[in-house]
Amino acid sequence: MVVGDASLDIDLLVIGAGPGGYVAAIRAAQLGQKVIIADKGKFGGVCLNVGCIPSKALINSAHHYESMQHAADFGLSAENIGVDFGKVQEYKTSVVNKMTGGVEMLLKANKVQMFQGEAMFINENEARLFNENEAPRYRFKNCIIATGSRPIELKPFPFGKRILSSTEALSLPELPKSLVVIGGGYIGIELGQMYAKFGVQVTVLEGADTILPGFDKDMSQLVVKKLKKSNVDIVNGALAKGAEQTDKDVTVTYEVGGEQKTVTADYLLVTVGRRPNTDGELGLELAGVKVGERGLIEVDDQCRTNVKHIFAIGDIVPGAALAHKASYEAKVAAEAIAGLPSKVDYKCIPAVAFSDPECASVGYTEKEAKEKGYKAKSSKFPFGGNGRAVTLNGADGFLKLVHDTDTGLVLGAQIAGVEASNMIAELGLAIEMGATIEDIALTIHAHPTLAEITMDAAELAMGHPIHTIAPKS
Repeated sequence: MVVGDASLDIDLLVIGAGPGGYVAAIRAAQLGQKVIIADKGKFGGVCLNVGCIPSKALINSAHHYESMQHAADFGLSAENIGVDFGKVQEYKTSVVNKMTGGVEMLLKANKVQMFQGEAMFINENEARLFNENEAPRYRFKNCIIATGSRPIELKPFPFGKRILSSTEALSLPELPKSLVVIGGGYIGIELGQMYAKFGVQVTVLEGADTILPGFDKDMSQLVVKKLKKSNVDIVNGALAKGAEQTDKDVTVTYEVGGEQKTVTADYLLVTVGRRPNTDGELGLELAGVKVGERGLIEVDDQCRTNVKHIFAIGDIVPGAALAHKASYEAKVAAEAIAGLPSKVDYKCIPAVAFSDPECASVGYTEKEAKEKGYKAKSSKFPFGGNGRAVTLNGADGFLKLVHDTDTGLVLGAQIAGVEASNMIAELGLAIEMGATIEDIALTIHAHPTLAEITMDAAELAMGHPIHTIAPKS
């Protein structure tokens, strides 16, 4: 550390360069702020480097491999189909490099100063940035903390050797023969299903009575059906107790129904949630920033902490740990710093699991809407009634559209099926704009497209469906 050195003045210091931090830095720079952004890791954060992007690249490869296995279903023949997992990893890395390189290019184009290294608060107005080569001290007018999160490590299952977090699971040099996954949430299912499609024998240990607990059970059951086709063993109501490693494998002890059992595999993947990065050397206490339960920072509707000129966004504040939520909060915080009246409105944050089939939801479920006092009703349209879905071999799936029977307002939607992740955006826009089911039904949707499912669900909600049979009242 440098002692007694002069501080450099900056308008805004952004700590963390993930989908929250880099978006905040760019938007602030666009609004006239002089910005520096610091990150001890690679720019792009967890999402672009060891999360969202690399996982989707591997999932895409696995999907293509599975499709090749069933080429005959499409009138095609293929021989000697195999997996060169080293090449798969090279493909994943190329995707990551393109995306992270793009982030750095955008930061430079917006004249954001970048610093590769740690950040530590000195007081509520100053912070030191440091790496092996330098340790400049900055005096900032405002600061946005966007340090993200890391996988939760359980004491009985310390990461290392044969016990993996999601980070290591994305970078295995070769395919294992078997894998145990603790946690049936979206990360565990996405990665477990990806490896299963590559031919790995996967066992999922989930404490709840169903996987993907954040989604309706009829959605997760479609994923269970597909997992079983890939010979994935799902154990619900399981309590993982401990693990013993050797040089070649790991044996997991778990309890289910009062009975103790074991399962042995090449690797154990632990996906039981993420922990906010508000501890360590960041020095929040020196800046006077209050940290609440579970390491989360309480903020107001402009993402301000208890220290008015210090903001916090993303996984370190209450709410869902989602990259798109972090990016949204980033813009609000940057605009608030610029004096704009922007405030967060979490009316409809979409949630997506890139399972097979994909699951996506936005707004209220029927149950939630009723609890909020709406006269809610849901209408469920099957993917099997859509020509495009059938041509994609994706007839298994549905869209549930939730609306208020008094006003026709769209209140929510849940989709399980091919491309659900892309389809959910139209429903989010409908909720944001206060659209009704009639608005959607009267919007001409191109044919043949999956988007027509949304229109068909709206027509079903109105009581005059074209491509399915209306249920008897």
